Amino acid sequence: MTIRVVLADDQALLRSAFRILVDSEPDMEVVGEASDGAEAVRVVRERGADVVLMDIRMPGTDGMAATREISSDPALDGVRVVMLTTFEVDEYVVKSLRAGASGFLGKGAEPEEMLSAIRVAAAGEALLSPAATKGLIAKFLAQPDGSDPGEERGGGAERLAALTGREREVLVLVAGGLSNDEIAERLVVSPLTVKTHVNRAMAKLGARDRAQLVVIAYETGLVRPRAD
Repeated sequence: MTIRVVLADDQALLRSAFRILVDSEPDMEVVGEASDGAEAVRVVRERGADVVLMDIRMPGTDGMAATREISSDPALDGVRVVMLTTFEVDEYVVKSLRAGASGFLGKGAEPEEMLSAIRVAAAGEALLSPAATKGLIAKFLAQPDGSDPGEERGGGAERLAALTGREREVLVLVAGGLSNDEIAERLVVSPLTVKTHVNRAMAKLGARDRAQLVVIAYETGLVRPRAD
């Protein structure tokens, strides 16, 4: 199936370059463009999309607000947002994950990285670019207000109570950045079994995709940030 892509960036030249790249692939096509967040939401609703490449900083309605609107709309449940940022290590990246983005990518990424990012997001996987270290993301996710990163906040224990022991175990490994195959090898089970556990955890916790599972794992204190 063809992956439908919407490009949202206030720089027309950049959108043009992205369009050429995306349209050059046989399994994807650009179905719309937007120069700000409000237009991006409108285009997604009118033309449909599987993946939105969304710039974080745009005039008017920014990318984060647009992502929040898309992720909170049940009618757009299948839409995945990949945030584009010039600075991959700032707090806006994590805020975009909280807003519902499936991941993020630096604008300086290689063409192959961007195409891979679109495919990964369309498949419902979490996307964290190599330049964004897990330790940095963990730090921002676990310490948004300077509290003890080991503490469960916001009713974390209650929120995780619906999970089975195995689902919690799988969630920890997902938060560690492991793929289903890697988790399966670690737990000595089949990848299909892991996928079942991941899907059940997503359903119980109300997560849209794996990226949201990572956010929940840190927000609830199930996983602690690494010191490095």
